[in-house]
Amino acid sequence: MREKITLECTECKRRNYTSMKEKRNTPERIEKQKYCKFERKHTLHRETR
Repeated sequence: MREKITLECTECKRRNYTSMKEKRNTPERIEKQKYCKFERKHTLHRETR
């Protein structure tokens, strides 16, 4: 079952992106390099709960 997740910037702590993930395949939290429009650069975004 696919689940909707929210990605939060590690620098500004704002929730910028949403994504889908398969809970069975990746039970741990996802980390992605994404563009933060508030910081105006690419930063690490982590999955929030």
